[in-house]
This record gives sequence, structure tokens and C-alpha cells, in this order.
Amino acid sequence: MMRTTRISPAIALALAIVTLSNNASGQSRDERAVRAASDQWQKDAAAQNIDAIVALHTPDAVVMMSHAPLVKGSAAIRSAWSDLVKLPGLQLSWTPTKIEVTSPTTAVEYGTYTDSYDTPNGRASDAGNYVTFWRKINGKWRVALDAPNTTAPLAAAMPAEPTEMTSVMSSSLTWSDFVHEGFAPGAKIAVLHGNPAAPGRVVVRLSFPDAYQIPLHWHPGAENVTVLSGGLQLGSGNTVDMASARSLSAGDYVYIPARHAHFARTQGATVLQVAGNGPFVLNLGVPK
Repeated sequence: MMRTTRISPAIALALAIVTLSNNASGQSRDERAVRAASDQWQKDAAAQNIDAIVALHTPDAVVMMSHAPLVKGSAAIRSAWSDLVKLPGLQLSWTPTKIEVTSPTTAVEYGTYTDSYDTPNGRASDAGNYVTFWRKINGKWRVALDAPNTTAPLAAAMPAEPTEMTSVMSSSLTWSDFVHEGFAPGAKIAVLHGNPAAPGRVVVRLSFPDAYQIPLHWHPGAENVTVLSGGLQLGSGNTVDMASARSLSAGDYVYIPARHAHFARTQGATVLQVAGNGPFVLNLGVPK
């Protein structure tokens, strides 16, 4: 004979309340644990503790950053975070808007972030939203997916190249004084193509008198320099050392990489043609 047991409605209700209470308590504990792990993550970033940051992620974790290739796995995450924390003067923080424990082993966190760091052109900053998926492994909450999404507008795109051939006669060039802090009077500039102050390809000519000293400086973008007339002693490095400079004469060409500090002195009246991408930015000294 099959036996049956009847539970009174009052007892059933009490059991249900206890079950719900236990579930809520467990979720509350897990929510606090995820929040604590997220807070510690920020502290590890500030301390440049890459090992701790990598250990916080699952071995197959994925990072999906705006306008960037997918980052997957411990090695790629280590590389990405190593580059990030080395940014000069980095200040990075995020604030959870909500942390929801969706199961005993999964949770979702989303919120807002801000970061800023030093660049040769001043302080750069970013802000946006993020979502992080957490997974509980062996009792520890680990990041399975992290997806920061910037709310900053995209940088201005390079303008389209002209579709018609253009020519500029040497006799029609308009020369103006080249005026910049650290540069002595006497230099002149003529624009052949583009706008040095805007994105896009730029070609200019620079004219210098004899024995003109071009101070130590650098550019965020690369330069293609051709000596059209006269001569140039061109050197590179963190200090001006004319003994190490190379001599260039009419017809010679040199490629100067981005952020590569250089200096020069003219030999005779000299005209240079410089090509690169705008905006054309000149910084005295060496990159930090």
C-alpha cells in the first residue's frame, strides 16, 4: 500500500519563506563578493598588479573594447592590461550601476567608467559604459567577459583624397613666416597640398637661411623629408649632438618616424619638402 503524507498550508508557506530567504541570502552574499572582487580589480589596476588582474579572469576570458580587436585568453589579457597600466599618469575607475546574481555560478555587472592619462598634447580622457559577466569557479568569482563601450565620439576620419590631378608651380608658391616657440626668425613655409591644421595628407616646403639651427623637437606623426636645395646636418636623439649628425644635400631623402626626436642645422640657404599626415604638430624636446 502506498502511503501519502499531507502538509498543511501553513507549513508549506513557512518552508517556502525559508527557501526564499536562503536564496536571497545566498544571492546577497554573492553580490557582495562580486562587488568586492570588482573593487579589488580597480586597486590592482592602480597598483599595476598584472598577475592579480590576469588571475581574476577565467583562462578563456574575453575582453571586447570599443573600436579594437577581440582580446581572448590569459596571454592576450596580460598584454592588453600591461600596455594600459603603463599609460603615463593613468587614472582609471568604474562604478557599478547594478550587480545581479543570475544563478549560483553566474552574475552580471554593469555600470560606468572613466579614465584619463597624459599625452604629448596634454591630458586625454575617456568615459563610457561597461558590462562584465562573472563566473563562479571553485568558490571564486572570475571575469568571463568584460566589455567597456566608450561614449566618446569617433575621431575625425581622414578626408577623401582628391580625384583630380593638381599641380603647383614653384613661381606661384605663397611663402609666409614660420613662427613657432623655440624657432629663431628667418624660417618660411609654403603649403603645397592639404591643410597642416586638419586631418589629411599634407605637403609643405620650408625655407631656412644659412646656419639656421633647428632645435630638438618631435612630431606625433611621421615625416618624409627631401632636401630640394642647400644642405642639412640632421641628427636624432635625446640631446643635440651635431658631431653625430649626418650630412644631407640636394636630392637626399630621409624618413623620420613618429615620436622620433631630431635636430638639424642648415648648410647654405636650404629648402626642404616635408610630407606627412595632418594635423601637423610640433613639440619641442623629446617625447615623455
